[in-house]
Amino acid sequence: MPELPEVEVVRRGLVSWVRGRTIESVDVLDPRSIRRHALGTEDFIGNLQGATVTDVVRRGKFLWLPLADATPDAGPGETPRRPAVALMAHLGMSGQLLMQDPEVPDEKHLKVRFRLSARDGMPGELRFVDQRIFGGLFVTALVPTDDGGPGGLSESPVPLIAEEASHIARDPLDPAFPFELFYQRLRRRKTGLKRALLDQGLVSGIGNIYADEALWRAKLHYARPTDKLRRADAERLLASTREVMLDALAAGGTSFDSLYVNVNGASGYFDRSLNAYGREGQPCRRCAEAGIHATIRREQFMNRSSHTCPVCQPRPRNGRW
Repeated sequence: MPELPEVEVVRRGLVSWVRGRTIESVDVLDPRSIRRHALGTEDFIGNLQGATVTDVVRRGKFLWLPLADATPDAGPGETPRRPAVALMAHLGMSGQLLMQDPEVPDEKHLKVRFRLSARDGMPGELRFVDQRIFGGLFVTALVPTDDGGPGGLSESPVPLIAEEASHIARDPLDPAFPFELFYQRLRRRKTGLKRALLDQGLVSGIGNIYADEALWRAKLHYARPTDKLRRADAERLLASTREVMLDALAAGGTSFDSLYVNVNGASGYFDRSLNAYGREGQPCRRCAEAGIHATIRREQFMNRSSHTCPVCQPRPRNGRW
């Protein structure tokens, strides 16, 4: 499933292509992809046709496009009124948002098509493609944020957030991420460090891959007790998390198959730079540079796997999770 860097790659692409454009028509080719829109296909289309996309916002893995009524009589540079609703996109395991010219044949698993107002040099359609149909689209309300800050990462931050995303914490790439609150909540938990990182109520957007990578960079074991974590270790972990996600963004995300692509249909290549995840039995690069022989281990964790180096990420002696 796409993690935060992959969703941010999509967000940045959408900002370039759809921000400020009007949705002229909507084709729902497979109603299963809008099943989360409880009022059905006609209401879904009715909320979108004639609306202008004012921004593209992301918090954690949640992605939404705030909408405003079209204002055809607005003068140059005028901004539509502040949106109250948004188009929420959940990519699931195989969802793709692709920009295409109308002349390009439909993709095999095309589910929803949005025809956009013309803009020189830009594709005229936004297409939602989903092979496994675990993702979906729906229209949702925007509500005030509980801390008065921006709803998420965007080009024009406003203190509004998609209702379905309002329960999750800010993510490490959010400029408004509250470290002190994060550290206090972390210390109050009596659990293992990776389990805490995967808790979207504590910090959002971190999945299994990037948790392993961040912990490796920070030289911390996934079972390290959170209530004993020193401030310096928490700061180093957060910095490592940001670094690995920014590196992944620079590489276009992590693609292990053809299902994750950006809005232009290109795959990311950060998987070539992974230091822990998926490298079971291979040398730890950091230890190798120091002349130490150590191999990455894979252990079962929460019905998944964790990848660590036994030398530079030693397991805590009390073994508590």
